[in-house]
Amino acid sequence: MTLIRQLWFQVLAAMAAGIGLGIVRPNLAAEMQPLGDAFVNLIRMVIAPVIFCTVVHGIASMNDMRRTGRVALKSLIWFEAITLLALVFALVAVNVLRPGVGMNVDPASLDAGAIRSYTAAAQHQSVSEFLLHIVPASFLSAFVSGDLLQVLFVSVLFAFGLSHAGDRGKPVLYLIARLSQVFFRIVGFIMWAAPLGAFGAMAFTIGRFGAGSLVSRGKLLVEFYAVCLLFVFIVFGAIARAMGLSILRLLNYIREELLIVAATTSSETVLPRLMQKLQDLGCEESVVGLVIPTGYSLNLDGTCLYLATVVVFLAQATNTPLSWGQELLLVLVALLTSKGAAGVAGAAFVVLAGTIASVGTVPVASIALVLGIHRLLSEALTFVNVVGNCLATIGIAKWERAVNPEVLYAKLGMAPALPVAAPAE
Repeated sequence: MTLIRQLWFQVLAAMAAGIGLGIVRPNLAAEMQPLGDAFVNLIRMVIAPVIFCTVVHGIASMNDMRRTGRVALKSLIWFEAITLLALVFALVAVNVLRPGVGMNVDPASLDAGAIRSYTAAAQHQSVSEFLLHIVPASFLSAFVSGDLLQVLFVSVLFAFGLSHAGDRGKPVLYLIARLSQVFFRIVGFIMWAAPLGAFGAMAFTIGRFGAGSLVSRGKLLVEFYAVCLLFVFIVFGAIARAMGLSILRLLNYIREELLIVAATTSSETVLPRLMQKLQDLGCEESVVGLVIPTGYSLNLDGTCLYLATVVVFLAQATNTPLSWGQELLLVLVALLTSKGAAGVAGAAFVVLAGTIASVGTVPVASIALVLGIHRLLSEALTFVNVVGNCLATIGIAKWERAVNPEVLYAKLGMAPALPVAAPAE
């Protein structure tokens, strides 16, 4: 009975049931989409207030604005370094495994109309427009739109103002601390619906896209899932070891969140819980409040793996030659475009269209080849994004000495590293 009450087990069982329904009754399974969408919308409803309360309370309580800027700078350095590494890692893997070779697809034979909405969205996601979009039209519009960077922007400004208010701002700070507890309780209530949301999302995915897409694009799916797993265990594993942690222990700690993300293909569904669990892990509230929302827009390791893999796959499938110089150009473009579509629905696919259009080598119409399996690919890339943001938060917290090591090791079930004894005289 104890196992049945565990959220991760309930979500896993719901995913299995959704897959079964998708295979046996695909038409009925496709009608389960509203269950998954409703759960995602419930979580999105509380994301903005959770971020606002966490960031404002964390920064205003810290009383050190220079430290806030230092954490932000370290976050950007970390994000750019790891996303660049992800792009290079995926490029090497896709050139070695070559999943698109032999398909011999004629781009003229593809239905360009099916991807028109994505290519149109990509045209409006330039870097300058992305930067301007961070500033909301009004203070409240940031909460209405739900854009993470806009919410973070107004939260940091409010925290600075509250910090400079001194004693007059303390009642407001106290109120925000209590509101934070209320919203996290609401998140706890919503998570009761996670198994139902996972069932609906997984049933829809398999029923709508599964069978035919899996057969025709199976090689790409296997290659991409393998790349994601290798990146997590090799690259993230090495980073975790350098911090004195175990990647397996971390994955076990966030297993419920990873299962929910895999089912819903939306990393937003676990954002409030991740913020709470990372604070429970011993990371300071101010660091969690800054790193996690920023990372959700800028630290897209899984999306970078997706971009490099799929663009080269499409070049191979359409017999489009890509030199190493052109692939390096792809890396530079993807570093920019992966930031420019943050917060857009179907962001990874929009970024893919923008990247291909910017490079100008691979036919844009070729992205129709992966339209049918994009949701299945998203299950892997969102998994990597979540793990990457958790690892980044812990790493930056340790870098800032803003984590309680005793709590960290206890929660992960690890023995802390023993100090080296001084040599005997």
